Amino acid sequence: MATRAEAAIPLDDNPVGDGFAAFVDRWIFVFMAAMLIAVVLIGFIPDSLQKIAEVGAGERPAFPIQMHLHAVLMGSWLLLLFTQTILMATGKRGLHMQLGLLGMVLAPMLVVAGVLLVPANFASRIDFAQGAAPEVSAQLPGFLNFMTNIALLQLRAGFCFLVLVILGLHARKHDPSLHKRLMILATIVPMPAALDRMQFLPHSLPNSPLTVDLWPLFLIAPMFVWDLYRQRRIHRAYWYWLGVIAPTGILLNVMWNSEWWHRVAPPILYG
Repeated sequence: MATRAEAAIPLDDNPVGDGFAAFVDRWIFVFMAAMLIAVVLIGFIPDSLQKIAEVGAGERPAFPIQMHLHAVLMGSWLLLLFTQTILMATGKRGLHMQLGLLGMVLAPMLVVAGVLLVPANFASRIDFAQGAAPEVSAQLPGFLNFMTNIALLQLRAGFCFLVLVILGLHARKHDPSLHKRLMILATIVPMPAALDRMQFLPHSLPNSPLTVDLWPLFLIAPMFVWDLYRQRRIHRAYWYWLGVIAPTGILLNVMWNSEWWHRVAPPILYG
């Protein structure tokens, strides 16, 4: 038997009535998608401008083509998510389902581009260091050590993102409530790439990846708190998310700066 709280919200979360709660039910996912776009812009625009200046000054290599590809695909994914949430909020479910086919193609492309970006970053920096000034070349060992750890974050993000997207797409017809939350949660997975670039936030990197998992909790909070308020329970989507994030997070912390990872990874990542 359904509880009174569960009965208040249908399975697909279609808002009932015209009150404030119904308004938030309808637009909370649009807000989440817009917030994630804002996070990416806040994190990457200042950082990118600084890096472009460093490239112009000869202090770092030009961005590899894989980085441009990854940026285009990530931007496309965020815009698609934002569009999809608006379509559902405005009742255009048919168009939402048709456009969702694009997500099935875009998600694996984004993961592949992210994986290809890892060795490309190493290769571009190594090639640059070979012809750079001595003071720039001297920074290469520290860069390789740091990026070997960062590769763990990148590979983990790609894996968790893809798993959550697959689960979300699988639920799109039989469980829209689960579907929409998993798509948001999947998109939050790579957000540390933007959060770590926000210099006004405290970070545990490079010593520990602790804040990589802590700051995204603040991004999840609006949706989580509203769900908890409306449904009086933790929606199962968050348990799915925890089931993916927790074990990979433990593995990440075990491997971070480990002698084994720094012995095994370099031949794979940059030869």
